[in-house]
Amino acid sequence: MPFEIFIALRYLREARFQTFLILAAVSVGVGVVVFLSALINGLQENLLATTLGSQPHVIITRVEAPPRVLPDPQRVVAALVEQPPARELILHDWTNVQRDVRSVPGVVAVSAVASGPGLAARGAASKTIAIRGIIPEDYDQIVKISSKLKAGRFTLSGDQVLIGVELARDLGIGVGEKFRIETSSSQAATFSIAGIFDLGNKDVNRRWVLTSLRVGQTLLDMPGGVTSLEVRTDDVFAADEIAGMIAARTGLQSDSWIKLNKQLMTGLKSQSSSRYIIEFFVVIAVALGIASVLLVAVVQKSKEIGIMRAFGTSDRQVIGVFLLQGAILGTLGSFGGSLLGAVLAFGFRSLAKNPDGAPTFPVAVTVGLLASTALIAISVGIASAAFPAWRATQLDPATVIRYG
Repeated sequence: MPFEIFIALRYLREARFQTFLILAAVSVGVGVVVFLSALINGLQENLLATTLGSQPHVIITRVEAPPRVLPDPQRVVAALVEQPPARELILHDWTNVQRDVRSVPGVVAVSAVASGPGLAARGAASKTIAIRGIIPEDYDQIVKISSKLKAGRFTLSGDQVLIGVELARDLGIGVGEKFRIETSSSQAATFSIAGIFDLGNKDVNRRWVLTSLRVGQTLLDMPGGVTSLEVRTDDVFAADEIAGMIAARTGLQSDSWIKLNKQLMTGLKSQSSSRYIIEFFVVIAVALGIASVLLVAVVQKSKEIGIMRAFGTSDRQVIGVFLLQGAILGTLGSFGGSLLGAVLAFGFRSLAKNPDGAPTFPVAVTVGLLASTALIAISVGIASAAFPAWRATQLDPATVIRYG
């Protein structure tokens, strides 16, 4: 066994009570970091899943022209402001745009959508709806409708449509039953319910009616065109950057979910900032604890250190002894703390549950989180031992042997 390791383990064994206390402190500190990180990461992941469960990462539309100002010939000081017609916002060359967007780095999937308002009616019940004509296999890569079905099948062939659970409840219909859709373009048709979905958003569940793209184009009177292209990216937090690349390549308006949900992004950043602040103070407390224990060890073992140096032990070896003690304390504390943090996280998740049985506070304990926390603990242990190690090299052998 190397000399430095032998001496480091001996010092830790001889001061068992101090070693136990500092290991307990490191374990608690690491456990707190793991627990808080797992809780905040779980909340953020759940919030993002809820928000993006019915929303693409990037939405591409035609650039909206500014309102037209029409002079009023009857008045000198007044003008008429006219919004451009909605038809000018339709993408007719969407297939070429879709091909270009798919070649942008970071883009995972692109789906064309023909959307617009309509009215759903069955008997005396009627509800305003949002018609969304889609290509099922493309759109399912953007919003996982197929995995959100509560009843029926994921198919949009012929006159079949998919509706949300809230709309089905409002109209009093189920799978296989029929209802009528009318639009402002004087188009109307009867459709059959192929499936009922639940995207976790009450407004979406109450308003969305998914049809095939061709049916949507017919109902909304936009033959061959679409209102938008919706994009999924490989990194949700890179959506802003990818949206910029798409806009530069296509010349179309490209809005990321980050731009459309600024308040959500602010909340996520605030949560992350609070976690980092807590972790910082926990790390400082752990570092001070390790440093103080090792400084006491320098004082207690000053005579032994002086004797070792008098017999030719180098400064490098003395420094190695104390750095190894810090590394050992950090390593053992990280293992104990990771276990403690995981137990706290999963225990907390099992105690707090919603009426449907889902955890009120989801947690995300990952290998990456445990590994990064352990690395921080070990690094802090070594860094905390640096000053005591330096202090040990400054001891004068003759002085500490005579007066120690």
